[in-house]
Amino acid sequence: MSAFTLGQRSRERLIGVHPDLVKIVERAIEITVKDFAVGCGVRTPEVQQMLVEHGKSHTLHSRHLVGADGYGHAVDLWVLGVDGKVDWSTAPYQSLWLVMKAAAMHLGIPIEWGGDWKGQSRGDYDHFQLPREQYP
Repeated sequence: MSAFTLGQRSRERLIGVHPDLVKIVERAIEITVKDFAVGCGVRTPEVQQMLVEHGKSHTLHSRHLVGADGYGHAVDLWVLGVDGKVDWSTAPYQSLWLVMKAAAMHLGIPIEWGGDWKGQSRGDYDHFQLPREQYP
């Protein structure tokens, strides 16, 4: 059992995210050994356009955008160091992926990790999403 919980800001950032992905995040915070926060949930098309223009995203078809079912299907999670600041080194996100994958398996919900994506100079390590095939 983890000593961590989702803070108010993280909970607010989960508003509009598909309930299955919210369940995974909630389960993950219960079993993690490293604290994390929700950095981003649902995005507006305008914000997504700006991110693409600034090279922070590669697509206008992000899973952060609200889909046909009325939900966003992605979250960016930020690993927090002991000082409470975001840790951007790679290793903690690889560990977080194992926690998210374990939580998803426990719940029987499929999940994908941006760290597995090929063809980018750096994986999108803080990005987790529901697969398009099961959640169009």
